[in-house]
Amino acid sequence: MAAAAKATPVLSIKLNQAHDCFICGLQNGFKVFSCHPLQQKETQFFEDGGIGKAEMLFRCNFLAMVGGGRKYAVCIDVFIFCLGKRPYLTQWRRPKFATTKVMIWDDRKKAFVIELPFRSEVRGLRLRRDRIVVALDAKTVVFSFTKSPQQLHVFKTFPNHRGLCELCPEDDNSILVLPGLEKGQVQVIDLANPKRPGPVIAAHSGALACICLNRSGTHLATASDKGTLIRVFETASGNQLHELRRGSGEADITCINFSPDSTLLCVSSNHPTIHIFALPKKDGGDSSKGGSTFLPSSLFSAKSVAKFTVSCPSSVCTFSDDGKTVIVICHDGSFYRCRFSAKGEPEMTIQNFLKGSLGGSSTAEGGVFGMNEL
Repeated sequence: MAAAAKATPVLSIKLNQAHDCFICGLQNGFKVFSCHPLQQKETQFFEDGGIGKAEMLFRCNFLAMVGGGRKYAVCIDVFIFCLGKRPYLTQWRRPKFATTKVMIWDDRKKAFVIELPFRSEVRGLRLRRDRIVVALDAKTVVFSFTKSPQQLHVFKTFPNHRGLCELCPEDDNSILVLPGLEKGQVQVIDLANPKRPGPVIAAHSGALACICLNRSGTHLATASDKGTLIRVFETASGNQLHELRRGSGEADITCINFSPDSTLLCVSSNHPTIHIFALPKKDGGDSSKGGSTFLPSSLFSAKSVAKFTVSCPSSVCTFSDDGKTVIVICHDGSFYRCRFSAKGEPEMTIQNFLKGSLGGSSTAEGGVFGMNEL
């Protein structure tokens, strides 16, 4: 029972495209919070299962979801005398629906309005106003976002069990980035002209662990399953702009995000340390290497300019709108805001979004969601 009591009800955390809200998939439903200030905006509980993945579309009323859940055993401290044994009652927190489906929830109607079934498990999903993108084990499928979604494109990928896919939300840039056909590759696709070949970037020698677009879709950050280096590329050309060193020890990098002006990068992993990197503009050369071009390029990788520690190694990190505050949202319910003093010392405030009441407007009163029609 103790193990079950300590288990977090949070199965997933995902920021919306503007990074001003986030949605939590729970063992028994979902919750939506605003970031500025931290307020609970919407809660939906399901008696028959959990939500393993959830995706917002800015602040509109449509949410994409995939079922998820865990099970745990609860020991009943009684004996069945006829058997002479202590039984265990296993309580299932089963998925709300099959993990081979994407379901679109309309929060105005409080109902699921679209169902997209697949033959294999859904690994990842992304939304923009006109597209639904679904990552499967070895392919990614693109649909129109309409009342009856139509399949538009299918792109083959390297085995993608992490569900890596990123979609630029801007109306004037329909860039989609996916794992390529070979290990460590990233393919850049313009959905406005998908038949025109885009850059295929040999980002890492190992398998990809995390990819991220900046908000305008012009820059791409990648990390491999080794987790020591983060590389930044230009999406239009595929040229490498930066190489950043998180550390010498291996880590599973789970989140990378750019600041709004793309001059900073924050990184979280399965370690509780959050790293912040500076991304200076290139002047056409890197004088730090000097004449020692025979040395491995990783020796010249830029290190983080700041870092701080949080309570939980499973987290999502991002920046505030002004780029001066790092926000970290942890699976244990901790919500951090961190600014740095002139001396470089972290100044943090901590809240818990799973405990107590955070207030906020209900959706019926015009809370987090705005109306969007299919």
